[in-house]
Amino acid sequence: MMLKLCLLIAFFGHLMCWYCDCLITYTPNGRFSAKLVNDNEQLSALLKGMPLNRPMCSIILGIFALIMSFCGFLALSDWMRQFSSFYAVIMLIGAVLFTTCVIPHHVICGLVEWLYIKLGRTDEARKVVLDFFKKTSATMIVCYIGLLIFSVTFFTAVITGTTTLPKWACILNTLPLFILLSPFKLAGSGNIANALMFLALAVMI
Repeated sequence: MMLKLCLLIAFFGHLMCWYCDCLITYTPNGRFSAKLVNDNEQLSALLKGMPLNRPMCSIILGIFALIMSFCGFLALSDWMRQFSSFYAVIMLIGAVLFTTCVIPHHVICGLVEWLYIKLGRTDEARKVVLDFFKKTSATMIVCYIGLLIFSVTFFTAVITGTTTLPKWACILNTLPLFILLSPFKLAGSGNIANALMFLALAVMI
């Protein structure tokens, strides 16, 4: 029962985080694209009229949402121990790397948008926040490495029959779900994939 509860908490956590992603991706003038960061005229026009409380809300809510998501990663790692201590440890390492680095990365994503708007959406402001984002990109790199470690390990454990889950359940994993969602180019598709994984496993386990 506790396992299912933790998985459901993680499900709602990733839904919240997806909402936080939407807050800073969809603006009153359209959708943000990374291609715009090199053109201040287009970037400024896109973020004109963007309320400052949206990136701030994304930052604060996202922190709590990602803490909630850790409950699911931790619960799955602990559940794996009954089948393989090796897989369980690797999954735990991946979960810790992901969570400890995705939280500051999420804060940074909201902060650079907040600062850019607060500083008047000038080209100088764009250069400052872009430089800041690049110099803190290690958080992004490590968090995705952690998620990859967790996902590949969990996928391998399921598809090799190490767990009691059917082998086809290997698709109920962040990595394959993310690949399936990629063509739709949804904002926060990683959070949608994680949410689907936790919900499906809460039903199956």
